[in-house]
Parts: sequence; C-alpha cells; structure tokens
Amino acid sequence: MKIVVATGNEHKKIEIADILGLERFDFATMKEEGILIDIVEDGGTFEENALIKAREVRKHTIHAVLADDSGLEVDALDGAPGIYSARFAGENASDEENNQKLLELMKDVPSDKRSGRFVCVIAFIDEGGREYVFRGECPGKILESQRGEGGFGYDPLFYVESKGKTFAQLDGGEKNSISHRAVALKDAKEIIVKISEEEKR
Repeated sequence: MKIVVATGNEHKKIEIADILGLERFDFATMKEEGILIDIVEDGGTFEENALIKAREVRKHTIHAVLADDSGLEVDALDGAPGIYSARFAGENASDEENNQKLLELMKDVPSDKRSGRFVCVIAFIDEGGREYVFRGECPGKILESQRGEGGFGYDPLFYVESKGKTFAQLDGGEKNSISHRAVALKDAKEIIVKISEEEKR
C-alpha cells in the first residue's frame, strides 16, 4: 500500500513513517507524487482541517492519504492559539514571533495556571475512500522562557512534567514516544494494518 502524506515536508513524512513503524508501506509526500496544490484550511477544528487536507489530496491520487492538523491549546488563553498555532502572530509569522506573542500574552499568568496541551488529529482515507479520524493529546505547561535547541514551533516553551524537559530538550525517540502525533498515529496504525491485511485476502 502506498500512503500519500498530505505535506510537502520530507521531515514530517519521515517522522510519521518512523512513528508508525510500517516499513512495508511506501510513504510519499505530495511533492513526490506531483500533487502541487494549495489547500485552504478553513475548518473550525483540527478534525475539520485534517479532513479538508486529506480529501483535497485524495482528489489527485488513487492511493491512500494521511493528513494531520496539529497545534497548541493553552487553558489560560481559552484554548488559543489552537488551529491558528502556525500563524498566531500573523499569516507568515516565524516560530520565534509566535513564541514571543505567546510569552507576552502569558506574562502575568502564574505557574500553576500555565497548563496546556499539544493536539494532533490524523485523517486517513483508504484506497476505497473510507475515512477515519484519530485524535492525540500530550499535556504539559507553558514555561516563562524558552529551553532547548531542538524541535520546532512551540517546543522550547512546552514543558512535559513526566520527562522534566521541554519538547525542544527531548531527543527524537523520546519525543516520538509521548507526542500528540505519536498518540494519534498509534491508533491510526491499528486501522492501517487491519486494512492492509484485508487487501491481501
């Protein structure tokens, strides 16, 4: 089974393949499949946006499609930045600009009120057009300053108490064992393997 990942990002494709651990599947990015389209993510939830991406890519391939939408929800900000995580400080904002906006909005929030979570929703459409949606969450808290050099996005501010580190301080293996994407993909893996076995019969 070939699975087209609804991204042009090779790194994300590799991360997803590593977490799924499905060596017998052929993963490809949209770019590798020649699907050069701009997708307007105008849904109101992570679930809606993941499905929008998966359905748009599915129009351009006969293969199975996997899409994800993810972001950070902060309780003190009523769930913001949420689906706007990538463009929190503006349409083309950098990770640093988004982090600085988050720090500014959180500057008067005490330590015990800085809870939040990373959320990832995976949408999977199989070769027969059946749709599946999986949600994963990783709880943590927002620090008052950045720590760590790894990761991307809000990783330097997102502290995981069970690890005693931020996402940016975890190595790839540690992060992939607890992350929101890992949780969602673990559930997706069960379905993907089941579908693959059905197709072999």
